[in-house]
Amino acid sequence: MRSRYSAYVLGLEPYLLATWHMSTRPPALDLSAEATTRWLGLDVKRHEPTGSSDAKATAIVEFVARYKTGGRAHRLHEISRFVRENNRWYYLDGDHG
Repeated sequence: MRSRYSAYVLGLEPYLLATWHMSTRPPALDLSAEATTRWLGLDVKRHEPTGSSDAKATAIVEFVARYKTGGRAHRLHEISRFVRENNRWYYLDGDHG
């Protein structure tokens, strides 16, 4: 989660897409539309495994990311789902709280 947050801060679309599971990955991200966004911090609230087997594991990560855009502060509160395949973690999706 921290690496994906850092990728958003740095505008690293290739990394974000590479760490997004192919079943839910969009064809592209328009990070240039977020050029005026200033990321202020990430607070990981919890992370926990939700299932596992020899070849596959799943987990959730709850976080709050703070950012500023247009002079206004915002919070993104999400519970993200991840899956591990071939020893790599991939972002599946998230529910905004």
